[in-house]
Amino acid sequence: MSRGPRSAAVRRDWGTDEEGATVLHVDMDAFFASVELARRPELRGRPVIVGGRDRGVVLAATYEARAYGVRSAMSMTQALRQCPQAVVVRPDHHAYRDVSRSVMEILGDITAVVEQVSVDEAYLDVAGARRRLGPPTAIGAALRERVRAEHGVTCSVGIGRNKLVAKLASTHAKPDGMLLVPRDATEPFLRALPVGALNGVGDKTEAVLARWGITTVAQLADTEVDVLRAAVGPVAGQHLHNLAWGRDPRPVVAGRAERSIGAETTFERDVADREELVHRLRELADRVAARLRRHEVVARTVTLKVRTSDFRTVTRSRTVETPTDVAQELFAVARELLVGVDLGGLAVRLVGVRGENLRPRTGLSSQPTLFDAEDDRSGARREAELAVDAVRARFGTSAVALGASFAPSSTTIHGSAGIS
Repeated sequence: MSRGPRSAAVRRDWGTDEEGATVLHVDMDAFFASVELARRPELRGRPVIVGGRDRGVVLAATYEARAYGVRSAMSMTQALRQCPQAVVVRPDHHAYRDVSRSVMEILGDITAVVEQVSVDEAYLDVAGARRRLGPPTAIGAALRERVRAEHGVTCSVGIGRNKLVAKLASTHAKPDGMLLVPRDATEPFLRALPVGALNGVGDKTEAVLARWGITTVAQLADTEVDVLRAAVGPVAGQHLHNLAWGRDPRPVVAGRAERSIGAETTFERDVADREELVHRLRELADRVAARLRRHEVVARTVTLKVRTSDFRTVTRSRTVETPTDVAQELFAVARELLVGVDLGGLAVRLVGVRGENLRPRTGLSSQPTLFDAEDDRSGARREAELAVDAVRARFGTSAVALGASFAPSSTTIHGSAGIS
């Protein structure tokens, strides 16, 4: 949950000029609770608290529970005293990590410049993605829709000239919204905020500033730096003054080196038809291969993930002799792994494909691929997929889909699209 207070004085519309506002902050709405609601739709609209009932604390709460004053880190005893009708759900951290990883992969499909700062939030710098995907607001709208469609949860997006502004914008976009703060609107936006909204202003600092008559960012900005230094210390005083004027030199720093690249999809309705699952595996293998090539890495291990209608998750992996970034080869392994999965007669809720055990492609380009021994068209197949990459880079990911055989002649013009 976002700590920073929101101000009623902050407008929901600060203009439409997106030039220079290329930093996005994506923040999942009541993340743990939202994941539970996606799995238990019968609880929607009711106050739900995620946490341990006995001597536990609140990890997350739906907005219906928050209306009663329930907040994260509150004792469960106090939370139930304030909202006795709440439904308490024990946390499933495996499920939260699973959704988090998938959401981060969605962000990675937009740009490689993704800085994950927690399980449910990340910064993106989309300056390099504008030509391919459109302006930041279009990018934000598309990623919000995809997160909702694939996981049944919502996120809020803030857009600004730097990380400070984007983070504050996402806080004021909640829940399930998006707020653009144009570059020229940065200072008016900040001046409308309470001082406690700034990162680094905790309860103690807020109380100290209040004793000096500083309760808003506007007052903070208008206060001499020497006064602030006397109030909160030389380093903190200068830092807060910079923030009040919207100065934040921190770049968006891409996360750690990729350990795996994958893609998965959650079906709107559970799927029992194996052919439909195979069709989806083709699409997922295509997405994974494209991202492997984009990051100039190849995968030696292919992992299949299947979640059945009873929420049981099964994973199967196979390590291949020669690493690959070719969709057909990833798909062939994933399909064989699927054949070996005993679904117990249950329909499938989610299916995913992941390339693991990654290594740079440099130095491997001359080595034979998986199918060279039986199909000398493998090189041509990869060349065809590289051509598809070029078309998608220019016209968007939905411009080209690979046909069922993934052979060069199977490329068709119509539509079909992480990293941990």
